[in-house]
Amino acid sequence: MRVYVALRDRLLDCSTDSGREWKTATRLEGRALECVATAPAAPDRVFVGTFESGLFRSTDGGETFERLETDDVFESDAVMSLTISPHDPDVIYAGTEPSRVYRSTDGGESWAHLDGLTDLPSSSEWYFPPRPETHHVRWLEVDPFDPDRLYVGIEAGAFVLSEDGGETWRERPEGSRIDNHSLATHPDREGRVYTAAGDGYAESDDGGEHWGHPQDGLEHRYCWSVVPDPADPERVLVSSASGASSAHTASRAESYVYRRSRSGSESETVSRAESKSTAEGEPWERLDEAGLPMGEGVVRAVFAAAEESGDIYAVNNQGLFRTEDFGDSWDQVDIEWPEGAETQTPRGLAVVET
Repeated sequence: MRVYVALRDRLLDCSTDSGREWKTATRLEGRALECVATAPAAPDRVFVGTFESGLFRSTDGGETFERLETDDVFESDAVMSLTISPHDPDVIYAGTEPSRVYRSTDGGESWAHLDGLTDLPSSSEWYFPPRPETHHVRWLEVDPFDPDRLYVGIEAGAFVLSEDGGETWRERPEGSRIDNHSLATHPDREGRVYTAAGDGYAESDDGGEHWGHPQDGLEHRYCWSVVPDPADPERVLVSSASGASSAHTASRAESYVYRRSRSGSESETVSRAESKSTAEGEPWERLDEAGLPMGEGVVRAVFAAAEESGDIYAVNNQGLFRTEDFGDSWDQVDIEWPEGAETQTPRGLAVVET
């Protein structure tokens, strides 16, 4: 398993099968990293977005990186989000600050701006509180059943979807969250979309057209990262805190991880027309005693799933952790956490089986 962790000032990577220490992509040190993406269909290709230096790509599994020449297309060098289509690893989407979406169909060699996003009616209300003069695309997700269906989370302002690969956009469908931080879908459940947002968790059963808000037991509702169980779309993990400061600032951090289940019979009887009032299912369960650090001093976790094994990885300022039973128990990956990383808030996590 190859694991990539984007810290603010460096990219860490390791093989969990043979390594006992992290390698640092020295060319990316000090680059203000924001996100990292790779895909099982092209495991040697890794993309990293930075806040001030644009977009980087590796074609040798993270050994070396090149800065992609996007200045003639991208409006800014602040690349905040990346996703690789599950249908074609040559199709990559990038989101920036200010909010723009770009697409490559040739593995990152060339890019096109998918315009019209900021022509949406609510765009005048979008803002990112630490920099209220702007906003950005925090997350991008391609529907696993439809390569042209794209989900976009604007921080902060709207959930946006496209049914034609970004040629046209629709915003704020019924019940959608405003401050979407991460989105997820499931390859075994058509129409299922999950979101972790600053204004709470939500899920959809009809491709983002309507949303339900199961909150019972979720005591901390500033949600950051979400991941469903690869083996069961009715189970989901979310990381959360009481607010932005306790989620992201190591010196004031206090964050938690919750798990929720919906029964199979329940989900089968909820039609798409009824999905706006998604049944509650089981209450959220806080995983306090499972071995994953949480609480005081721990920043919000970022999750990633290993598709083949079904293992879930989580990274916070205490290290990298793995669960083989979807949160019942967590083990710290036996690779020493770098000095100084305990004061950082991880920006992104990607895992790929090699």
